[in-house]
Amino acid sequence: MDNLRNRSLGELFTELSRDVSVLVRKEIELARLEMSRIANTLARRATFIAIGAVLAVAGLLSLIATLTLAGIALGLSPLASSAIVTALMIVIGGVLVMQGTSALRAETLVPTETIQTLKDTGEIFRSPAGDAHSA
Repeated sequence: MDNLRNRSLGELFTELSRDVSVLVRKEIELARLEMSRIANTLARRATFIAIGAVLAVAGLLSLIATLTLAGIALGLSPLASSAIVTALMIVIGGVLVMQGTSALRAETLVPTETIQTLKDTGEIFRSPAGDAHSA
């Protein structure tokens, strides 16, 4: 406190300006890191969705192939064979798509840490002024 009394108002404002500048830079850095983490999570979830969609399409393509080949190879009728393979591929693809979309919905896509620190910073700047007026 004694150190503050020995400094001029200009020096105090210069230091305040420098501190606010550092704070803003740190907030921007935090926001960047948080958004990068969110983007990586989105990419992983989108991969599940893409794989599921490809498998579902493969299920439809499998229907065509199995109508002529699987029945002969397994000794089943072509219709029964293609139905089994097609159902399996569609179920697997559907499960992957549902897992990906469910996980994506569960993710927070808002930079919550940055928002909280900005709120905290706002409280810090409001508190001393409020305390000084009430004293």
